[in-house]
Amino acid sequence: MTKKERAALAAELLEKEYPEVKCSLNYSNPLEMLIATQLSAQCTDARVNIVTEELFKRYKTARDYADADIEELQDYIRSAGFYKNKSKNIIACCKRLVEVYGGEVPDTMEDLLTLAGTGRKTANLVLGDIFGKPAVVVDTHCIRLSNRIGLTSSREPEKIEQELKKLVPPEKQLGLCHRFVYHGRAVCTARSPKCTECSVRPACKMTGVDKKFTEQPQKAEKKKTEKKKTEKKG
Repeated sequence: MTKKERAALAAELLEKEYPEVKCSLNYSNPLEMLIATQLSAQCTDARVNIVTEELFKRYKTARDYADADIEELQDYIRSAGFYKNKSKNIIACCKRLVEVYGGEVPDTMEDLLTLAGTGRKTANLVLGDIFGKPAVVVDTHCIRLSNRIGLTSSREPEKIEQELKKLVPPEKQLGLCHRFVYHGRAVCTARSPKCTECSVRPACKMTGVDKKFTEQPQKAEKKKTEKKKTEKKG
């Protein structure tokens, strides 16, 4: 099948497996989504949600962050990792929000990328989940699954983003990326993927996956038996 057909089948199978999906970060407005996503770099969403539970009580507006004492902010976000860089970026980001955008989060890729600590992954997540725009969010799960399935051979996030945009209809893009996260955590894990239990198997090339994960149990057992017979004959 072509890459486009493979992408369509994978999207269909994932949608059946995970009908309702959403971003796993907790937020109640565009600013909270922006801050939470910045904190999620090199950190689990679960940990970020623990951090933001108290953080969002203390800082409610872009002005609050812009005027924040950096050491106090660092204390709030310390457990999210890289807290020194993240605190600097959050303050700088929110200063620009106040000075240029009236304290509001902008709704274009071009504007979002001018904010400190905001790359394409963060920008796409904000554009998709907050503003309902087509968006391809390339995180570690998206990179792993899109490569294994056979939708790309690249490991570069921006290249993967552009390739998936060509393969997946705009209205399906964000949902597919969220489903990559769900499936990547539950089945298509980094070290021990459950290929024999995978609902996406009919669409998947299983690129780069060790055969011990991809073979059906009965086939693997048959090979072991045949190997033992050969060894006995020898």
